[in-house]
Amino acid sequence: MTLKIINLDTLTLGDRSYIAHDGKTALVVDPQRDIDRVEEIIGAEGVKIGAVVETHMHNDYITGGLVLAQKYGAQYITSANDKVNFNRQGVRDHEIVNVGDFAIKALHTPGHTFTHMSYILLTPDNGVQGIFTGGSMLHGSTGRPDLLGWDQATTLAGLQFESAHRIVDLLEDGTNVYPTHGFGSFCAATPTSGDSSTLADEKRTNPAMLLNKKRFISDTLAGLDAYPAYFQRMGPANIAGPGPVDLSELNSISTDELRMAAQAGEWILDLRSKNSYIQGHIPGSLSFGLDGSFATYFGWIFRYGEKLRLLSDKKEDISTAQRELVRIGIDRPDSATVSQLKETRGLGTNREVTFNDVPEALKDPDILVLDVRQNSERNASHIEGTVHIPFHELTIRVIELPKEKEIWVHCASAYRAAGSLGIFESAGHKSVLINESYDKCLDVALLNIVTGHADAGPVASSYVSEGARHIR
Repeated sequence: MTLKIINLDTLTLGDRSYIAHDGKTALVVDPQRDIDRVEEIIGAEGVKIGAVVETHMHNDYITGGLVLAQKYGAQYITSANDKVNFNRQGVRDHEIVNVGDFAIKALHTPGHTFTHMSYILLTPDNGVQGIFTGGSMLHGSTGRPDLLGWDQATTLAGLQFESAHRIVDLLEDGTNVYPTHGFGSFCAATPTSGDSSTLADEKRTNPAMLLNKKRFISDTLAGLDAYPAYFQRMGPANIAGPGPVDLSELNSISTDELRMAAQAGEWILDLRSKNSYIQGHIPGSLSFGLDGSFATYFGWIFRYGEKLRLLSDKKEDISTAQRELVRIGIDRPDSATVSQLKETRGLGTNREVTFNDVPEALKDPDILVLDVRQNSERNASHIEGTVHIPFHELTIRVIELPKEKEIWVHCASAYRAAGSLGIFESAGHKSVLINESYDKCLDVALLNIVTGHADAGPVASSYVSEGARHIR
């Protein structure tokens, strides 16, 4: 008998949860915190939840597993070695747990964390249908090994290599691989590929299968870039046992009240498109439209516990943002405002340009062209003559930028660049959005594109300006 497996994607975080069932009883694997999505599927499938399982105590989101299991009286399964603060069923290597007429077999696969478990999915006739690999073996990659600290990274990278080989050695080539991370997640050590995979595919494409252990460790560590700051909060929150979320409608305030909140230094999150933002925004607000990795990049710079207000021109955007935020532990923004800002006075604006305008800008002593992509993106390819500060460092390093220069900012898609505009504004800088994807610059003949690690280009510390200040 073949079990039905349903993918539940969280594209903005690059994660995937799973529901597997036999027509009567369901297993839920690594659910996100907004469990109503799981409940909707369970109801549509006409099954009951028999077990909820965690592959690991996640670092990139807060789990809904504990609340889901408690609500439906299901088994809640984690590694027996996870030192959690709640009751659960702890499993060890090779232990089998029955779920309705099928079962899962725990497999200790350390590497992403020391206690990481994968789970082999066993059909009612004891066949192997697949393996839920969490942050161990991903599609064409593995989970990053540095989330527990750089001092542990080498050890964990070696364990990750061994875990990948253990999976391949234990199971047949046709076994389906069901990872939780790797669909754009910062939990992946290297970029992943494809939407599905078997162990045969991994043998052909996964670095853990293609390299020897020493080379795998060195290449994995060398390829790691920064990960979002909020990751440090997720693991402890999951170990403590997250409670239910409140996604009810937020208190509504006027644009005048929103302006006063911005003047008081509170966080104002503008969810409209970047084009709407540059045409007119509340001074001091930050542009984070819902068309990008909103929670990841905003969560990276937000100081948890401070007041947060949401603004959009569509009411449904507010509820979408609430859902995104609770997944990373920002539970309840203080208020929301729905407005197109058309009648609002004193709005801030920004000019927009394209990469065709950049060659002349690079010659202008009054303009600084800033690249806010990640280090790995910068190293791979960048425009000669531009300055570099990764987006997530801007709130601290904006002091390095000269006040007398106009800042022209770009990233890979203009999303992070738009998010930077409010940071510059709050720090007293005039800024311009290069409102194009980075690949457009490759078609501009007068731009010199530098590739490789030899020259990552100047950093903003070369342009330190006296008197600049931190924002917020």
